[in-house]
Amino acid sequence: MTGLRVALVALVFLCGSSLAAPDVISPSLRVKQADRLVDLASQLVKINTQMVFENTGAEAARYVILVVDEAHTASMAYINAILVEPNKGGVKPMKLVETTVKGQERSGHRFYRVDLKTPLSTGKTVTITLETIHSHLLEPFPKEISQKEKQLIKYTGSHYIFSPYLVVKQKTTVNLSARNVESYTKLKPVSQADQSLNYGPYENIPAFSHDAMVIHCENNTPFLTVRNLQRAIEVSHWGNIAIEETVDLEHTGAILKGSFSRFEFQRESGSGLSSVKSFKTILPASATDAYYRDDIGNISTSNMRVMSDAVELNLRPRFPLFGGWKTHYVIGYNVPSYEYLYNSGDNYILKIRFIDHIFDDMIVDDAVTRIILPEGCTNIKLKAPYAINRLPDTLHFTYLDTKGRPVVVLHKTNLIEHHIQDVEISYTFPRLLMLQEPLLLIIALFLLFVLVIIYVRLDFSINKDEASENRLRIAGLVDKVLSHQLKRMTAYDAYDDQLNKLRQIKDLNSFNSSLKSVTSDLKAETQAIADHQTKLKSDGPELAEKVSELQKLDKALKEVLAQQQALYVEKLVPGKINRTAFLEVDGPLVKKKSDIREKISVVVKSLQH
Repeated sequence: MTGLRVALVALVFLCGSSLAAPDVISPSLRVKQADRLVDLASQLVKINTQMVFENTGAEAARYVILVVDEAHTASMAYINAILVEPNKGGVKPMKLVETTVKGQERSGHRFYRVDLKTPLSTGKTVTITLETIHSHLLEPFPKEISQKEKQLIKYTGSHYIFSPYLVVKQKTTVNLSARNVESYTKLKPVSQADQSLNYGPYENIPAFSHDAMVIHCENNTPFLTVRNLQRAIEVSHWGNIAIEETVDLEHTGAILKGSFSRFEFQRESGSGLSSVKSFKTILPASATDAYYRDDIGNISTSNMRVMSDAVELNLRPRFPLFGGWKTHYVIGYNVPSYEYLYNSGDNYILKIRFIDHIFDDMIVDDAVTRIILPEGCTNIKLKAPYAINRLPDTLHFTYLDTKGRPVVVLHKTNLIEHHIQDVEISYTFPRLLMLQEPLLLIIALFLLFVLVIIYVRLDFSINKDEASENRLRIAGLVDKVLSHQLKRMTAYDAYDDQLNKLRQIKDLNSFNSSLKSVTSDLKAETQAIADHQTKLKSDGPELAEKVSELQKLDKALKEVLAQQQALYVEKLVPGKINRTAFLEVDGPLVKKKSDIREKISVVVKSLQH
């Protein structure tokens, strides 16, 4: 039994050693023909190499090794291998597995193993296309340009295809963005045709050969880089997914030298050729309620075009972007959840893009995507189409949340358009929890109504004091009586003024006209005092007596004024009485009127106290 255990341990050790062992580059394999296309027409360097592998050995080859040289590994954003089958009229994607190669462990190159579905026998060939895309590999040269200058870039590569195998024959075509080529290395044979450079054919190039290729040419395409992308996806089981992206954008081309002139920029067509005035963002076809804003507020210089398969947003920043200039903005929209969310019972799968289109030939240096799931989700799993760093999950709190919503945080650097692929988030969510928020809302409203009912029924007032309330009520009535008495005395003053005018100018028509208004005021005020006197009789009989006395004095004053009016109208104005007789009659009336006014003042003062 002990011997069996030892044998098993040895077998496991040997298997582990074989799995960890580096791959070997087969000397019997060679690249019979290689055609490389290097695309420098944008800010990305796209290298497409089609290689025909031939087996010249006696044993069948089960895999081939592809390599990316050390100078290009840091900038490589994307790599892909395709099996070309001309006889079958199609291509098939192949799985790339990064590996190590015996003898090259410290070289700094990156090796990839491609397993062949059918072993490559002696004399047979297989065609494989290797596609790599590189960011920040083009260097603005010079690094600073004025507003009127064109942007020039420098590309550094190799004349030879970097391969771990002998390359029998190879050619390279370099596509440029413009005809203007300042300089380029000339390893013969080489030729220039329109917007391309053609190198080769070169024959029998040994493995890992390198010969420096430098191309200095014009490139005014937008050199835009998203330095930081924060993407938030909030999932609701009620039919909506809200997406918001916060973008830090920088023009990474040649830096603007000197000051910016808007006048020259708008007047001259050749000014600011490498600047970015606007760019197009493609949203999903079902996107609605899109918005575009920055720290200042909503940016209205954007246009949205709804097409059959997408929504196109033409975004125009507040200012054109020159080299070294930056901008920051937020874009958001809603999409229906039925296009991205699938379920079977309590099990859900969310299929949504890790990043989305921002602009053509985009570069995203750093991206963080936060997927906010409904509260109560458990057993959350991630399935990604490529290597993505999943950070620790967090919680997000919003209205009606109790425990918080789980947030899946994903992070990746150096992304391009080829990374616009779906990630899959699977989770478990009890469907009964969908009633949680409506029930919480109903309970909250119910409690609010109960509190309102209790509040209305409770008596928070101070205990009633009948005597105090009576005093306050009497004081209010007395104040109103005094107010009306003041207005009545003002009317009497006006009455006296009219009598004095009649005595002086003897205009009876004017007197009668003015007296109507005065008489009306006196009648209204006297009636108001009488009404308040009636109310006072029950609450304050003593004060009611004083008001009654005030009314009697008022009546006496009216009688004196009526006697004066009769004297003036019937005797003085017609001239039926001489001055001496007039004074003998008028004098006692004036004195009597003055005495009544004094008595009224005494009564008013007693009411005030």
